[in-house]
Amino acid sequence: MSTIPVGISSCLLGREVRHDGGHKHSRYCTGVLARYFDFRPVCPELEAGLGVPRPAIHLREYPEGLKLIESNGSADHTTAMQAVIDGVLPELHDLRGYILMAKSPSCGMTRIKVHNPEGQVIHRDGRGLFAAALMARYPLLPVEEEGRLNDDQLRENFIERVFAYDDWMQNVAGDKLTARALIEFHTRHKFQLLAHSERIYRQLGPMLSDLRSEPLSTIADRYIALFMEAMTRQVTRGAHVNAMQHLMGYLRDALGDEERKVLLEQTEAYHRGEVPLIVPMTLLRMAQRREPVDYLHTQKYLSPYPDDLGLRNRV
Repeated sequence: MSTIPVGISSCLLGREVRHDGGHKHSRYCTGVLARYFDFRPVCPELEAGLGVPRPAIHLREYPEGLKLIESNGSADHTTAMQAVIDGVLPELHDLRGYILMAKSPSCGMTRIKVHNPEGQVIHRDGRGLFAAALMARYPLLPVEEEGRLNDDQLRENFIERVFAYDDWMQNVAGDKLTARALIEFHTRHKFQLLAHSERIYRQLGPMLSDLRSEPLSTIADRYIALFMEAMTRQVTRGAHVNAMQHLMGYLRDALGDEERKVLLEQTEAYHRGEVPLIVPMTLLRMAQRREPVDYLHTQKYLSPYPDDLGLRNRV
């Protein structure tokens, strides 16, 4: 299986590019995700010529906008950072995801301190300059901070989005776009959509019912924007139960009375938080393998990412 191109802050790979000459090596990224992700490292501060080691920098808010200023001085590195952004971002068009370093005035995705011109903190809900530009240029791209990947649900959601977006990029986007490719993508991800957002799920079906009403590329752009919006929403236990009940309807001939009883018991146990998602999901997958239903064979909801990542053992 080919690996998926994913951007990452260089320090998370153990590269000593931090302002203090250190790194923030993520063993989860290099030891687990690297089996499936082809990491493309970027350190925008190093690219901007700030050097290692270097003075610490932070964001300051001026009437004309945010600037990247040295914490213990007045040196302004905003222009150099903008040059990096302008040069690097076009090269990232093929990425399927990005993992950023938290608390960085260049790479931080959330909760970045913003200072006034005198260097005093005025709020803590800023975003690093590079991260903000990345997310603005590629709004569909799954982006997450490394520290947030310690949360079971956030980790599972991010990785699921990366694999779904990779499917889109490989099989639908660009010159691969056809009416058939778009409909087949929707078919593969229907139960995922149902679990993530039933409201958007019910919007997307009718959108594909008349693919001649507008240029296909226009419909596809609107479709994938809504699809990725849905996928950013964490799935509740109730929503998973709803999706699994829909799956059971297709598997009625594959389930004997006792098997159905056990499956319902384990689904309810999952709903109560007594067992992880993998338990009822494994029972569904066993039933599908025993008496395959063609419609379910391609459903990504049953296997949205490689099993050995163990993500459904924790949610």
